[in-house]
Amino acid sequence: MTPALELRALHKRFGRTEIIRGASLAVAPGERVAIIGPNGAGKSTLFNLISGRLAPSSGEILLGGQPIHGLPPYEINRRGLARSFQVSHLFPRLSAFENLRCALLWSLGYRYAFWKFLGRLHDANDRADELLRMLQLERRRDVPAMQLSYAEQRALEIGITIAGGAAVVLLDEPTAGMSRSETAHFVDLIRRVTEGRTLLTVEHDMGVVFGLADRIAVLVHGEVIAFDTPAAVRADARVREAYLGPVLAAEDACGDGAAC
Repeated sequence: MTPALELRALHKRFGRTEIIRGASLAVAPGERVAIIGPNGAGKSTLFNLISGRLAPSSGEILLGGQPIHGLPPYEINRRGLARSFQVSHLFPRLSAFENLRCALLWSLGYRYAFWKFLGRLHDANDRADELLRMLQLERRRDVPAMQLSYAEQRALEIGITIAGGAAVVLLDEPTAGMSRSETAHFVDLIRRVTEGRTLLTVEHDMGVVFGLADRIAVLVHGEVIAFDTPAAVRADARVREAYLGPVLAAEDACGDGAAC
């Protein structure tokens, strides 16, 4: 089976500093993969390489078996890969509905035009409303994005990410800054809206990671030191020494009622 997304001996250097050091990864179609690792491990750089914001120094990135390294982000998106960011990128004065409709237009065949009556684009309008229901934002349909709560803005960001029908979705720290109850709701939302898609997410909340991912990739100093099921990664001595041991200990302490 051809991987939905594959990295082959990927390197990225900034001057003499090597951030990504031969990272290799193959993600199966429909698989949910979490990338974890300490701060400075290269996770954001890896996402920027995959999505085209950065070009690799060497190595290959394949989407559905076809090379995409070196392509501009818009071309990678049109080939079926979309991503969200750590900080939401929304049109703040447009409503939740209008944000989603903007994200849909290109995938529905609408190109740049000097004048177009958006209200008459029934397929775009219907699809935007469908996404609002999926995101459970239908009651916030006409609210400007800047007036939505933080969790609602993050949900809208995910809606924009999947609006174009991308088969491979990258989510960068989707639950960062959320309460426990918001996080639990959001994990369920991610699971639902990415059903049938390939998901690659960077996440620091181990509860989210172990509850959502089919496999976990551990990135340390720009290298993938483990890529396996959650149970195997949790038991991996090298992973526990490099990263997971202190993280799990801290989360266990939080679970016991300590201040976090």
